[in-house]
Amino acid sequence: MPHTLEKRQAQQQFSKLNEALESGTFIQVRRMLNGLPAADVADFIESSPPHIRLILWELIDKEFEGDVLQELNDELQSQFVQEMDTEQLIEVTEGWEADDLADILQQLPNRVIAEVLQSIDAQDRQRLETVLSFEEDTAGGIMSTDTITVRPRLTLDVVLRYLRRHDELPPMTDNIIVVNRRDEFVGLLPMSKLLTNDPDLTVREVMVTEAEAIPADMSDTEVAHLFEKHNWVSAPVVNEAGKLLGRVTIDDVVDVIIEDADHSFMSMAGLDEDEDTFAPVMKTLPRRAIWLGINLITAFIASAVIKTFEGTIDKVVALAVLMPIVASMGGVAGSQTLTVIIRGLALGQVNRGNTRWLLSREFYVGALNGLFWAFIVALAAAAWYQDTSIGFIIAAAMIINLTTAALAGTILPIFLKSQKIDPALAGSVALTTITDVVGFMSFLGLAAYFYA
Repeated sequence: MPHTLEKRQAQQQFSKLNEALESGTFIQVRRMLNGLPAADVADFIESSPPHIRLILWELIDKEFEGDVLQELNDELQSQFVQEMDTEQLIEVTEGWEADDLADILQQLPNRVIAEVLQSIDAQDRQRLETVLSFEEDTAGGIMSTDTITVRPRLTLDVVLRYLRRHDELPPMTDNIIVVNRRDEFVGLLPMSKLLTNDPDLTVREVMVTEAEAIPADMSDTEVAHLFEKHNWVSAPVVNEAGKLLGRVTIDDVVDVIIEDADHSFMSMAGLDEDEDTFAPVMKTLPRRAIWLGINLITAFIASAVIKTFEGTIDKVVALAVLMPIVASMGGVAGSQTLTVIIRGLALGQVNRGNTRWLLSREFYVGALNGLFWAFIVALAAAAWYQDTSIGFIIAAAMIINLTTAALAGTILPIFLKSQKIDPALAGSVALTTITDVVGFMSFLGLAAYFYA
């Protein structure tokens, strides 16, 4: 209920902003914009057409720009940042975490990155360079370098007094990271243990030594799986030598999960996950045209199969009417399997050890579904055209195509992933081609044989 109320209030604010924009009362728009939370302002900008976005950005107070910029998606961040000079960029991003600043800088020319690095103090420069040294889709690329560390020999009382010297703790501090004199990770001191144990005890006596640290080069998707598996709020990040580099927090992981889900969803349609709802025509056109072209090629392949049996179709017109049923049923069956396997791959559940079992399961599911629906369709087709042969032909073709679709839906994503090709992006196009070709070939091939 609170979430629904908050959403309704945000929508009401957006409606008022739109009305003010349409009436041209920019003073009111400026006042309303700068009175909203940064996340809501970012949502409103993202939900506006390109020319309105620029107007809204100009109306945001300078001291508020950094907060809003941090909430915008990567594409809009890049668009606004590229319009700034180095001095403006430094001013807007003042106080940002190293990982957030690194995300911005990675979209900019090396000259700008060098200028920004030269303009900040030595400690911040070192932190930023550490994050920039890793790929943005790794643990090192999403980690925060803002950590609190203690040594094992300290008493809990000393640790508490040390914490009180800080104005505030880093966000999501559920554990204090324990390191040795070489800054190597040795364990975690949960805040709950720090607050509930005897202050005279040492950190070594109460710390969790079996806690896992994340390698800096681990992919962000794997990091997300670990957080989900262990219900972590934060986790330390170390290099190959075990030296502490920073930590990943749950807010970073939520971003990764959303990006991965967005990528998979958009890829199923052959689109980029950065596809902007309000992108201009000339920017949207090429992205969609490429996959339409690929689909057209596969459609020609299926059409070539149909043309091979042109003579048979001329003799038995019913074949042209019933053909789409076979292809459509195979396409749906294959898509169901493909979706399940891609999800399993994304969750790390599918591996060499269980591939054979999955293949066997999908074969039986496809075959049994094929038998059931083939019987239904055969009866309908035979009654429709008063021809038992056509009923038998479409039944056999459907069993063949549904079984093939189930096997292809299992094998394709596993094969594509082994070839470093995104199965969500290429799998559906390849599967459609297979089910169309096999469906038409089996249906028309059997018809050519029986009606010869």
